[in-house]
Amino acid sequence: MKQSKEHIEQCIRDILEYLGEDPNRPGLQGTPDRIVRMWGEIFRGYDPEKKPTITTFPNGEDGIVFDNLVVDEGPFYSECEHHMMPFHGKYWFGYIPNPKGRILGISKIGRVVDYCAARLQLQERLTREVVEMLEEALGTEYPPLGMALVMKGTHLCKTMRGSRKEGTMTSYYMTGVFRTDKELREEFMNLTK
Repeated sequence: MKQSKEHIEQCIRDILEYLGEDPNRPGLQGTPDRIVRMWGEIFRGYDPEKKPTITTFPNGEDGIVFDNLVVDEGPFYSECEHHMMPFHGKYWFGYIPNPKGRILGISKIGRVVDYCAARLQLQERLTREVVEMLEEALGTEYPPLGMALVMKGTHLCKTMRGSRKEGTMTSYYMTGVFRTDKELREEFMNLTK
């Protein structure tokens, strides 16, 4: 059962008191409301209405059939489900369209990454969810020949607490020819260095 905004704000005040703070002091008076609104933005991935529409186009529609590697890269931001602390980094997505299938609208890749990342996550699960959502959008009749996603992230639950060590976690998920063609896999992985 979803709780009211007022109830969650009271929980945040209780947490502030637990930490030794005075939730009524001037600097904290609006904090519970700000946190609730921030969570609405950061965790928009739980709202099915905010799921991006993934535009695809028939391969060859413009007279050019494309069956080579297409790569997109960009930043990502998410929250660790174990400690509710941010992790962020960079992703590299690659795919080989099916000559008889469809191609992705390139801006949709980043939107899918953002939507899937906007939940409490594990980086490993995030990597897989992005690929599966994009594969689904391209259909099953003529699926892409292969998809690959590499994500490199810095986790604040590692750098700010616990081991307090700097470092990057790398996760990847691959389908189709990226799993079976060693040269193609190496070509793609070299792009992430």
